Amino acid sequence: MSDKKTIIPVDQIENRILLIRGERVVLDADLAAFYGVTTRRLNEQVKRNQARFPAEFAFSLNAAEKAEVVANCDHLEKLKYSRVLPLAFTEYGAIMAANVLNSARAVEMGVLVIRAFVNLRQTMASNREFGHKLAQLEKRLAGHDQQLLSIVQALKSLLGTKEVPPKRRIGFDPEAM
Repeated sequence: MSDKKTIIPVDQIENRILLIRGERVVLDADLAAFYGVTTRRLNEQVKRNQARFPAEFAFSLNAAEKAEVVANCDHLEKLKYSRVLPLAFTEYGAIMAANVLNSARAVEMGVLVIRAFVNLRQTMASNREFGHKLAQLEKRLAGHDQQLLSIVQALKSLLGTKEVPPKRRIGFDPEAM
């Protein structure tokens, strides 16, 4: 492995993964930074090897998506002034980009990028499982709410059947005469 200072931690890579068009993707500027090349060089290699990048591996953002990404991601502020629409790479596109760049750093970082995608997938799966368990708990509690409501109503009916008569005062009452 190369110098450890040049390697980016997986959690920082995960922060650069965005959800666009229902796909988890990394933009070309971030991927180029991970692989230690310029965005221009990365995009040149992608254009030279278009057969390796079908639509499910990489796609170009439209103007509205670009504007949304620039607005939501502070680190992509420089894209605001770019005339070129950025490319978005899926998990498979990211590993294919590492293969076409064919540098030691790209190969190393490609493995880390894939690990970041896998970690994200596992996190989402555990969140789905947690959501399912939460829904089950809500169903159980909804049943308990009905049972508690019927108990409270029964208690109210027991208390409400017998009115307590007002107490009579002991002693002389001049108004009673």
